Amino acid sequence: MLSIKKLLFILLMGLTAVGCENDIHEVQNLGKRKMGVEEGTGIVSQFSQGGHIKAILRAPYMLRYQLDTVKIEFPKTLHVEFYDSTPKIDSRLFARYGSYLENENKVLLRDSVIVFNIKGDTLFTNELYWDQAKGTYYTDKPVVISQTNPIRQKLYGTGFSSNQDLTNIKVFKVGFGNGGQTSFLNVPDSSL
Repeated sequence: MLSIKKLLFILLMGLTAVGCENDIHEVQNLGKRKMGVEEGTGIVSQFSQGGHIKAILRAPYMLRYQLDTVKIEFPKTLHVEFYDSTPKIDSRLFARYGSYLENENKVLLRDSVIVFNIKGDTLFTNELYWDQAKGTYYTDKPVVISQTNPIRQKLYGTGFSSNQDLTNIKVFKVGFGNGGQTSFLNVPDSSL
């Protein structure tokens, strides 16, 4: 008869042989780099410079991809409030989608992008780039700009650049809007 020691030895050898079996596809996949994705909800992020808050970003959902360059996406809207040097809000930004490349310090905003300042000047577009380092916006897509000061005007155009608080706006091709609307300017009547 087999002794208990021999039986245990045979049983352990059998288990070891079964445990060392590898699937070739699993082994091949071990060498492949897997993309890490971090998720976040209820995002509130403060950007500061020199100890002063410059902006606060809020988003319901965020994805952060660990690639060669870190990429952050806001696929379910984002809202940013920009502050002047006296901690007052000087402009706001809304978009249904945002994508940020960390090493470029640029954000691509898409789908119902709206930017407005405290004076009531408003930009509407479906695609906008935000260069955080320079504090500027730009696009080559159609834009609608509604301004209230010094006179009420609405500009339709294609291509746009501006500083972050919309005080230095340039529209590259002014003309007809997507729906055939033309740009207009209301000039106050000087005869009154």
